[in-house]
Amino acid sequence: MGKPTGFLDYARVDVTQDPPLERIQNFNEFKHDLSREQQERQAARCMDCGVPFCQSGLLFGGSVSGCPLHNLIPEWNDMVCRNNWAQAYERLRITNNFPEFTGRVCPAPCEKACTCGLHGDPVTSHDNEREIIEHAWAYGLVQPQIPAVRSGKRVAVVGSGPAGLAVADQLNHRGHQVTVFERFDRPGGLLMYGIPNMKLDKSVVRRRVELMEKEGVEFVTGCNVGVDITAEELRAEYDAVVLCCGASNPRDLNVPGREAEGIYFAVDFLRSTTKSLLDSGLKDGNFISAAGKRVLVIGGGDTGNDCVATCLRHGCEHVTQFEMMGRPPLHRLPSNPWPQWPNVYKVDYGQEEAIAVQGTDPRVYNTTVKAFHHDESGKLTGVTAVNLRWDTGEDGRRVMTELDSYEMDCDMVLIAAGFLGCQDYIADAFGVERTPRTVVATAPGDYATSVPGVFAAGDMHRGQSLVVWAIREGREAAKAVDTYLMGYSNLD
Repeated sequence: MGKPTGFLDYARVDVTQDPPLERIQNFNEFKHDLSREQQERQAARCMDCGVPFCQSGLLFGGSVSGCPLHNLIPEWNDMVCRNNWAQAYERLRITNNFPEFTGRVCPAPCEKACTCGLHGDPVTSHDNEREIIEHAWAYGLVQPQIPAVRSGKRVAVVGSGPAGLAVADQLNHRGHQVTVFERFDRPGGLLMYGIPNMKLDKSVVRRRVELMEKEGVEFVTGCNVGVDITAEELRAEYDAVVLCCGASNPRDLNVPGREAEGIYFAVDFLRSTTKSLLDSGLKDGNFISAAGKRVLVIGGGDTGNDCVATCLRHGCEHVTQFEMMGRPPLHRLPSNPWPQWPNVYKVDYGQEEAIAVQGTDPRVYNTTVKAFHHDESGKLTGVTAVNLRWDTGEDGRRVMTELDSYEMDCDMVLIAAGFLGCQDYIADAFGVERTPRTVVATAPGDYATSVPGVFAAGDMHRGQSLVVWAIREGREAAKAVDTYLMGYSNLD
């Protein structure tokens, strides 16, 4: 513990952010690091408590509490406090392949389980993690780690999102020759095209991919496995195949009028904006634009929030966000004690920006869409919305009841209602079994599919989840693949 009384001596200070009305003028990252001295003081608040729930990654009350990667948080907080940034980086990279990603987009379950957060403000572990890795990049501590010996085994990884990158990174460092196949034109999967640039600048993704290439990982982009190359060809050429294609099957709304022009899946909307931004700075116009539109975002999660923020940057006339569930309480309920994940009301960056522009929170709770309306040319003109009530049934499950309905005008709808699982064509191509949840089936705690030599990891295996979980799944799948190839594994 760097300073035993640090949690008493220093108040929590978060990184600075550009004002909402200023940052919506561009797609740049808007969070700015504290000074080194300020960050060291924040790390000094870590108590190095006897039971560090921050790194536990254990299940409490139906959700995971603490870091799923089991990051050595008290250790590297102590090192940051003592101005030992190089050693802090060495401890961080033991458990996390890509802290520059999680340090930007992770919702920080570590902080939600921090002991300081029981009666006060948790330690800024999320910001500390980001600062450690950025310091390491800035001072040349991140260097290519090229394996001294190659195993002679070849592994194909299908999908270059966080799970696929983690699998490739681990197996490459083990000495296997890894090729990553990506169907889009740039590596990164969700990191590249699913998360907006203001949350994760794509130079950060490119920087890591370029390092992996220097270390020996091969990336093949614009290659849709199952279409451009068959599963049989891949299995014949490689000793093992790992499927990391994500939960890329968006949940639809099958209600009257769904065929109206102006209704899009959130993932398509976000991807088109990022691609146009990278290709031309949005000058080519090859993106789904919300400029001047009255937009309705259906879905209250992170993806819906990203859509709100993107629409504002496009210059939409107005944006509303529907959330089926009720508004969470402002503070923890007795039924939701620490260190469980806090089910409380929060205002994310997109909603904060909408409040600054429109004056009110864009979210409308206990509401969904019952029908879409369009004009004679087929263009969307509005929706029929319905208010909902949630009760608890005799079996303990939540029961939804429709109440009154009303009409709402809108020119664009973005469906951000989550994802159902992997797309059929890739699972069918390899002949892997799937669960009723439409994710690839494996034995509990394992990553081997029903097809010998074929493994699955990430959202394709777990279902829609967090980047930090995808990295953990990738690391564990890599160990399973390594054991399959070598008969044992020394990967963590």
